[in-house]
Amino acid sequence: MGNYNIVVADDHALLRKGIIRILEEVDYIHVVGEAGDGLELIELLKKKKADMAIIDISMPNLRGIEATKEIKKIYPSIKVIILTMHKKVEYLQQALTMGADGYLLKEDTDEELLSAIENVKRGKIYISQALSEEVNEELVKRHRFGQKKITSETLTTREREILKLIAEGKSNRDIAQLLFISTRTVENHRAHIMQKLGFKKVTELVTYSIEKGYI
Repeated sequence: MGNYNIVVADDHALLRKGIIRILEEVDYIHVVGEAGDGLELIELLKKKKADMAIIDISMPNLRGIEATKEIKKIYPSIKVIILTMHKKVEYLQQALTMGADGYLLKEDTDEELLSAIENVKRGKIYISQALSEEVNEELVKRHRFGQKKITSETLTTREREILKLIAEGKSNRDIAQLLFISTRTVENHRAHIMQKLGFKKVTELVTYSIEKGYI
């Protein structure tokens, strides 16, 4: 088996070195470089031939999610695994939407990291087992491959405006104050948006907003 070349990007040097030590115990894995931030990672990939990048989300200069988008645009064949402390499904959704092939938590075991690498290497999407209860297979497919629920109805200008604010994390009260309308009106708009799009969770609205470019 030939070398499988991996780069590791994390702004915490000790953690980065620990990941590299784990990877170098595998015969076929060769760590060809490391980076402390997103911009350094992009520059590194210009010089090194890599098959995979393992990236933290919270890095200076260029966050992991934005770095993933750049990598997939410039080097579409490179696999990307996000390795992060963030458990919120919104982060997972953003990562998948930007093209990530895997999403792991830093609390996951060494064995799961290696399992994720092997699965992603074979063309599969790998999600941390700790998040598996919150993410069903259809959700992953829709975010990763752009398969969305189809609706014949379109959102009104006001509904799109409210959808954007909801996706940004604003409460009904916040939205009401920003748009100079009542909280009850916001609640009604919110219900209509969910009904039109066929969604039941706010996380689905967030992903839809990302896909449509509202945020």
